[in-house]
Amino acid sequence: MKNGTKHLLSRGGVIPSQDPDRCIVRLRIPAGEITPDQMSGIARIARKHGVPVVHMTTRQTMELPQVDPGSIEALVKRLERNGTPLGAEKQEVVNITACPGTDRCRFANIETRELAAEIDRRFFGRNLPVKVRVAISACPNGCMSERLNEIGITGTRRPVREEGLCTGCGTCVHYCKEAALRISGGRVVLDQERCMLCGMCVLPCPFEIITAEPPEYQITVGGRRGRHPLVGRHLVTVTSAGAVVDVVEMILTWIYRNAYSDQLLPEQLDDLEFESFKKRVREACSGSGDLSGQEHRGIWA
Repeated sequence: MKNGTKHLLSRGGVIPSQDPDRCIVRLRIPAGEITPDQMSGIARIARKHGVPVVHMTTRQTMELPQVDPGSIEALVKRLERNGTPLGAEKQEVVNITACPGTDRCRFANIETRELAAEIDRRFFGRNLPVKVRVAISACPNGCMSERLNEIGITGTRRPVREEGLCTGCGTCVHYCKEAALRISGGRVVLDQERCMLCGMCVLPCPFEIITAEPPEYQITVGGRRGRHPLVGRHLVTVTSAGAVVDVVEMILTWIYRNAYSDQLLPEQLDDLEFESFKKRVREACSGSGDLSGQEHRGIWA
């Protein structure tokens, strides 16, 4: 077996199959978006290498099953030329997932596609002691189950109401899914403890009296899917996409320097002194002016 083939077979994107004479090849497709030409290219590559089906994964990428290991080098070269290169699966940053965001969803608070592309460009495939999944949802509806990932990013926005103009019609109360709004004495009252900062009360206001503060980014760490799901712990809320990338860099550096490989990240957070790390991240974001005012109001504690 050629050295190049041996190297590729050790990569995270090449996964052992139930058939010992075949393997599975996972692709790198950040946010699950490819062009029609790239999709056609994957079909041509699959046919050329005798791949009978293409599997759409839960993490917005594709897998080519039943691949002959002897053809790996040629297959990977064709995938790279197609713009859909080899993916990741081992102790590394794997395929970045994201919802469509403000590009297509009317409930979205943040842009997600460019953010996912930047995180992919900066961090995809980075070797770590543990596997790290990064997921982005443009609002707390959580379509990407981002809070069940090692790093989750959620778009939020705080409603703002001009009390003197509000008629107390109750339309916003009807649309709030958290029962965070109620009518009291002809006035709309917000329960901040219940509010998820989804912004869904802004859209239906018939008089456009309810507006919102600029969108922000809630970042969680240590989520887990699988047999025993676990919601990640809130790390920090920041005010810009650039700050998100900086915080992801801090998280990955912290994991690389401190985590160990015999447990998943969520099981290590206390041993890794997460609360101390959280304090350092907030201080850094405060110093750069990127810390959200939400942090000072006690929201997402």
